[in-house]
Amino acid sequence: MAVRRGRVAAFVMLARALRSSGRPGTPGIGAHLAAVPRMLKLGLTGRYPGMGKSRLLFALLGVLYVVSPVDFMPEVLLGVFGLGDDAFVAAWVAGALLSETDAFLRWEAQDSPQVVVGEVIR
Repeated sequence: MAVRRGRVAAFVMLARALRSSGRPGTPGIGAHLAAVPRMLKLGLTGRYPGMGKSRLLFALLGVLYVVSPVDFMPEVLLGVFGLGDDAFVAAWVAGALLSETDAFLRWEAQDSPQVVVGEVIR
């Protein structure tokens, strides 16, 4: 049941990120993508505790599935319908990535000191 909720959450996060990418004050898709290398570095070195290694493994397997020639629904036999499983897996990977980077960006903002840009008046 928990795995199913995780799958649904990935699709919800994808839809939410696409909707809110233009709103001021929210990180856009570019900020999420720019956070991926930092998240991976801190997560793999153990400095970011929020990155689930199993979710990272599933995302990597999803990317490998999409780019591999082995397919559950082959395009050769099913034509355009054969792309359905690839689209589903790609959408799940994108949603999972956005969900993980969203949590990472919130953790990063909470953990880092806030800097107010301005000038000192004497």
